[in-house]
Amino acid sequence: MENQKPSLMLVDGMALLFRAFYATAVTGQFMINSKGIPTNGIHGFVKHLFTAVSSFKPTHLAVCWDMGSKTFRTELFPDYKGNRGEAPVELIPQFDLVKDVVSSFDIPNIGLAGYEADDCIGTIAQQMKEFAHVSILTGDQDILQLLDESISVILLKKGYGNYLVHTPQTFFEEKGISPRQMIDLKALMGDTSDNYPGVRGIGEKTALKLLQEFEHIEGILTNLDSLSKSNKTKIEKDLDMLHLSRTLAEIKCDVPVCCELEEAGLLIQKEKAVNKLMEIELRGLQRLLPLEEAIIS
Repeated sequence: MENQKPSLMLVDGMALLFRAFYATAVTGQFMINSKGIPTNGIHGFVKHLFTAVSSFKPTHLAVCWDMGSKTFRTELFPDYKGNRGEAPVELIPQFDLVKDVVSSFDIPNIGLAGYEADDCIGTIAQQMKEFAHVSILTGDQDILQLLDESISVILLKKGYGNYLVHTPQTFFEEKGISPRQMIDLKALMGDTSDNYPGVRGIGEKTALKLLQEFEHIEGILTNLDSLSKSNKTKIEKDLDMLHLSRTLAEIKCDVPVCCELEEAGLLIQKEKAVNKLMEIELRGLQRLLPLEEAIIS
């Protein structure tokens, strides 16, 4: 039966950690524990994670991480994400500690040097979509290119427990293109947050119009002569950057990572999880853990 498939939630760990950190860092609430370690990002991360679990009730869960800032994309284009400053000093010790916390919940941490979390998420989503309903929890719109009939995207909105859930249908209603066309959309218009330009002078409106008319970049290039003179000139001038931007925009779905369903079952051992939270002095979070015994205790 289709609806008896397990449901696997893949979490963009960095998206949750950064969001949680900055939400409290603005007021200087770093929650420094008695060992001198800030824990505000971890606190918010755990809260985001289990609020989503209680809202969407996945049967399985894995968290994917960026493993450093050097990836195949920075090799191709050294300025990729070059507009982002160093991580704040209060966040740095939380990177490893948050993974320890996830491990204490017996939830897999997945990441591979040279790739971004998105590439790991894309790869696992493609591997698992035949066996499970896959949902992706993130704050990052780039991941919408992965949407298909078995993959939905849960975008975090402001605060806790506020989500925008996307399917291929809702994406089409919003943009008028298919999820896969999002790669070419970003190739044309660039991405200021990832710091690559696309075709200079072409914004989202023009890019969407071109893709609705010609379907993909090949279609646009074949029909250059039917474009307005100004759009034709812009594209011809930035042809190399158009192709490079497309490579940067596309999430790789063939990264050598995997996630076995049996390793990702949401089976949190109470003692192990609570001990970890006590150790880093985030005891108040234990009430959020999806534990069978929590009903009795």
